[in-house]
Amino acid sequence: MIDRKALRTDAPNMEEALKKRGEDVVNATSTWKKSLTLDAQQRQLKSESEQLQAERNKVSKLIGLKKKNGEDATAELQSMAEVGKQTKLLDTQAKEAEAAFNLALLEIPNIPHESVPAGRDEADNVEIRRWGNPRTDTVPAHWDIGEDLGIIDFDAGAKLAGSRFSVLKGAGARMERALIQFMLDKHADRHGYEEVWVPAIANRKTMTGTGQLPKFEDDAYRLSGEDLFLIPTAEVPVTNLYQDMILEASQLPIKHCAYTPCFRREAGSAGRDTRGIIRQHQFDKVELVQLVHPANALTALDELLSHAAAILEALELPYRLVNLCAGDLGFSAEKTFDLEVWLPSQNTYREISSCSSFGQFQGRRAGIRFREEGCKPQAVATINGSGLAIGRTMVAILENYWQTDGSVNIPLALQPYMAGLQNIQTKATA
Repeated sequence: MIDRKALRTDAPNMEEALKKRGEDVVNATSTWKKSLTLDAQQRQLKSESEQLQAERNKVSKLIGLKKKNGEDATAELQSMAEVGKQTKLLDTQAKEAEAAFNLALLEIPNIPHESVPAGRDEADNVEIRRWGNPRTDTVPAHWDIGEDLGIIDFDAGAKLAGSRFSVLKGAGARMERALIQFMLDKHADRHGYEEVWVPAIANRKTMTGTGQLPKFEDDAYRLSGEDLFLIPTAEVPVTNLYQDMILEASQLPIKHCAYTPCFRREAGSAGRDTRGIIRQHQFDKVELVQLVHPANALTALDELLSHAAAILEALELPYRLVNLCAGDLGFSAEKTFDLEVWLPSQNTYREISSCSSFGQFQGRRAGIRFREEGCKPQAVATINGSGLAIGRTMVAILENYWQTDGSVNIPLALQPYMAGLQNIQTKATA
């Protein structure tokens, strides 16, 4: 969440910074002004309660003095009782205002970093660089390639679970597993991440800690009868491993990589990518997460970004790097770079990894703090990104390595993970 002290002392500038995400972010909701009102209200109530408590202490001393002198203290005792009732009422109202204030803060997105380019949507994102040589010949869509090879079965997925599910078979299933292992090995052995294996189910507090709740509850799969959710990304459980902890500054940075299945209802993407495996309700992903000193957040983002890009380069998949404008930032992010892989069937680049700095936004929400010598504990900064999305990586391989005879070559770096398989052939060419 945003910094509470900054909200009190610098609200006008913060509001202007939020408007970089789009005027409607602030204007279409009363949450911002509501949070300011609630904060002022609870502080006023707390101040009045403290004043009454001081008065109560004063009367209490007077009662003690009168009793000691044998004087009648009936009036003071009655006053004391009334002050006690008022104090209790004010304390209750202050707690209610505080709780409402904290809920309001959970609805406010992160403040964009000053280096984020202005813009309203993805059309205003800024391309930084490109890598590799995109193929420009005519290539079938990955769903046709996968079905022709007999490695992706969309009908079976629909039969088992419904639309936006699929079944991988043979070399397709092997490639999914190979990509997971390849990415984890590279991140753990070459890039210095400690691998973790985490639950694919998270409770409400955990989902709230990284910013998925309450805003995106409609996109989450909730378990019936329980306040538990299937995770949309490993970012959720991995970051929250340190929930409500105070770390020592010497422990930072903390770097984890994790493979998990991910689940998203895609409630806000009706009609988008309805064919193929680019946007499914269940998908696999390798995630990179770093907990760092706030002063090192953007440096860590650059490092993590290079680690995700290294996977694409090892697989020799052309990509471009894009700096997201303020209007296209995710709710919790202060700055985001997207890696977009080339898909020849669409003659365009498509997102395969989103790498973000969240500043201290998630650290405050999840209660993850660190302590420097002689200083009060403060929230850590968090960084994360896909390293990579497995299904989209498979899509890119199928299309970029497709051969005119209908077969698909296996990237050289992936062949050891595919038992030496160099080429996936159709039945006609087998």
